Amino acid sequence: MRNPLSDTIVNIPPSGIRRFFDIVSEMDGAISLGVGEPDFDTPWPIRDAGIESLKKGRTFYTSNAGLKDLKIEICKYINRRFQVAYDFRNEVMVTVGGSEAIDIALRAMLDPGDEVLIPQPSYVSYVPCTVLAGGVPVTIQLEEKDRFRLTKEKLLEKITPKTKILILPFPNNPTGSIMEKEDLEAIAEVIREHDLYVISDEIYCELTYSGKHATIAACPGMRERTVLINGFSKSYAMTGWRLGYACAPEIILKQMLKIHQFAIMCAPTTSQYAAIEALREGDADVARMRESYDQRRRFLVKSLRDMGFDCYEPQGAFYVFPSIKRFGMTSDEFALRLLEEEKVAVVPGTAFGDCGEGYLRISYAYSLRDLKRALARIERFVARLDGKEQ
Repeated sequence: MRNPLSDTIVNIPPSGIRRFFDIVSEMDGAISLGVGEPDFDTPWPIRDAGIESLKKGRTFYTSNAGLKDLKIEICKYINRRFQVAYDFRNEVMVTVGGSEAIDIALRAMLDPGDEVLIPQPSYVSYVPCTVLAGGVPVTIQLEEKDRFRLTKEKLLEKITPKTKILILPFPNNPTGSIMEKEDLEAIAEVIREHDLYVISDEIYCELTYSGKHATIAACPGMRERTVLINGFSKSYAMTGWRLGYACAPEIILKQMLKIHQFAIMCAPTTSQYAAIEALREGDADVARMRESYDQRRRFLVKSLRDMGFDCYEPQGAFYVFPSIKRFGMTSDEFALRLLEEEKVAVVPGTAFGDCGEGYLRISYAYSLRDLKRALARIERFVARLDGKEQ
């Protein structure tokens, strides 16, 4: 029988995160600190807006690019927060989560053989989406000594005549690192000099604890070279609503929209009406959730350091990325033993790239109660490991 499968798809490994959660789902009493999902319910005003849209029978397709009012609110938000102006008519589209925006941006911009620079550790989808679009992923290893930021020097090392796109994943999943304005200005200089483009994934932009989030699109000469991707999942606790957006120059967005038309049609109508409310009235809820995450962040970092972990202090998102190198185990071995012996699930750093070896991703998108319970188990596990070393 003829092989029904694509070699390209078969050769893409599955997400390195899922294996642990398949085990957790069947393990009684397990605590998961691995899922990148807010533990908050979507704020009621946002839910009410979605419910009201259903009551009024707003259950039909929207335009392919999304509701006009939502696109206008997105433009207002981007301009208010980051001082970058977009035309809602031709430079904004609403997507099914930020993940779709990443996928279609790559497909719209790449020809076979074009190289995409991907700083790692980073979100698991960038490499496979690049491969699916016919591009060649080229990873840039971020290092703790640089606070897991992308430096101008590291970027220059990887640029070749085939380089076309840099993915900029900050605030970063899994490290929690951020890029400040001066960091972005140095990167922007290289981008302009080498005539490259940027896909800037800013899904965690509202979860920045040190200063204010900056976007590379605001740097001189970068708006026309940047696809800015954001969404509602993390900031507004709307993961299940599946809504994101992309802002980009019309020449790029027009082609992204074409893919979206054929593959998706439009984002969920109910979610779009809810998102309008989120952008208009959601600032206070975002601030409340950010304050809670910040409290958990500080508690988790201190607790891990008190146990003897070398733990970089994250400045964004809702993850910590402690080193486990002193235990002489791989990330996968440590995470698997912790799960089997103490029923605590964390994610091996290698799920986010080979350079994540020696680290774990621990999410603090959980209540302090759950974090305290999990940390007690981790402390017991570490004590046993240290006892064996003596």
